[in-house]
Amino acid sequence: MSEFFSYTSNLNPDILQLLLFVDNRHGSQKNIEQIKEYLNGLSQDYNFHLQVLEISEYPHLVEHFKLVVTPALVKVNPPPQQTLAGTNLTAKLKKYWYKWQTSLRENRDVFHDSSEQDSLLQTCLPSFELIRLRDEIFHLKQEVDNLKQQVQFKDQMLAMLAHDLRSPLTAASIAVETIELVQNKKEIKPNHSLYQKLFQQAKNQFLIMNKMINDLLAASKDICSQLTVAPVRVNLVNITEEIVNNLQNKLSEKRQYIIKEIPQDLPPVYADPKLIRQVIINLLENAIKYSPENVPITLSIIHKTTQKVQVSVMDLGPGIPTAKKQKIFEGHFRLKRDRNEEGYGIGLSLCRQIINAHYGQIWVDNNGNQGSCFRFTLPVYR
Repeated sequence: MSEFFSYTSNLNPDILQLLLFVDNRHGSQKNIEQIKEYLNGLSQDYNFHLQVLEISEYPHLVEHFKLVVTPALVKVNPPPQQTLAGTNLTAKLKKYWYKWQTSLRENRDVFHDSSEQDSLLQTCLPSFELIRLRDEIFHLKQEVDNLKQQVQFKDQMLAMLAHDLRSPLTAASIAVETIELVQNKKEIKPNHSLYQKLFQQAKNQFLIMNKMINDLLAASKDICSQLTVAPVRVNLVNITEEIVNNLQNKLSEKRQYIIKEIPQDLPPVYADPKLIRQVIINLLENAIKYSPENVPITLSIIHKTTQKVQVSVMDLGPGIPTAKKQKIFEGHFRLKRDRNEEGYGIGLSLCRQIINAHYGQIWVDNNGNQGSCFRFTLPVYR
C-alpha cells in the first residue's frame, strides 16, 4: 500500500496521472502489455505518470473507483476522474489520449501560479488521504476477523477433539484391558484367535484417532495461514480422469461407479491445479460416502459462458435440507446426521475458500427427488 500512497503524495497537476488496475489472468496480461507498449511509444513526447496496481492488493481502491472489470485505466489528473475498461482498452485509450492532453493544457492555463496549484493539490490530497485511511481500516478489520476465526477454530477443535476421541479411545482401552484380563487369569487358556481380534480392534481405533489428529493439524494449518493460489493453464479433462482412476478402490467397496459427462473440447481453465484437484476429490469422496450402494455418481463439466466453466458432482444420497444449503459451507458445520461420522466438517468450508480465491462460485442444488448436486465455477484461460 505504501507504494501507491507515496505516489499520491507527489501528485503534480502538470502531469497526466494514470492508474492501471490489473489481475493475473493470461488474457489480461496480453491486454496490459499492449497498453504499456502504446504508452511507451508516447513517453518521449508526453509527460505522464502510470501506476500499475494489482487488484488483489488494493481491494478498497477497486471499491472506491467502482471498478467492475479489469484491466481498468483510471485518469486521476486532470479532473474530472475518468475510467476506461474492457478488452479493447488500448483502442479506448487512443481515442481519449488527445482529449486528455487538451484538458491537461487547459488545466495548466487555469492553475498557472503556484498558489493555485497548491490549492488544487489540497483539494486532491484529502481524497487520497481518505482512501488511505479507509484501506488501513479495511486491512485492520481483516486482521481482526482472522484472529477471531483462529480463536473460534481453537475452541471448536478442542471441544470436538474431546468429544470425538472419546469413542475410539474407549474401544481401544476395552480391547487392551480384555487382553490383560485374559493374560492375568491363568486358568483361562490363551485364545490366539481372540487375541488377534482384540489386537486388530485396538489397532483400528488407534488408526482412527491418528487420522483425527492429522485432520486437526491440517485444518489448523489451513485456517492459520493465508491460502496461496498459483494459477496456471489447467486441463480439467486430464485432472478428472486421474482423480476418477485414483478413486476406483473406494467406488468398488460400495459397488458404485462414476458417469463422466465431460466434452473433449472443453477449454482450459485458469486455476491452481493442486487446489482444484483437492476440491474435486473432496466433492467426489463426499458423494461416495453419502450415496447408497450400487448407484452412479455423475461428474459433469460444461463450458457455461465465454468466461466460465462449471463443474458439477451429483449424487443419490439423502440430500441437503434447504435451510442448511448455505450453512454447510461454513467452517466446522456438520448436519445432525453427520455428527457421529469421522472428521471435523472442514472440507466444504475449504472448498469455498479455494473457489472464492479463483473468483468463482460454489453452491449446492437438489438432484431431482433424491440426492445433491454440488456445483462450482472457474474462469476460462484466455
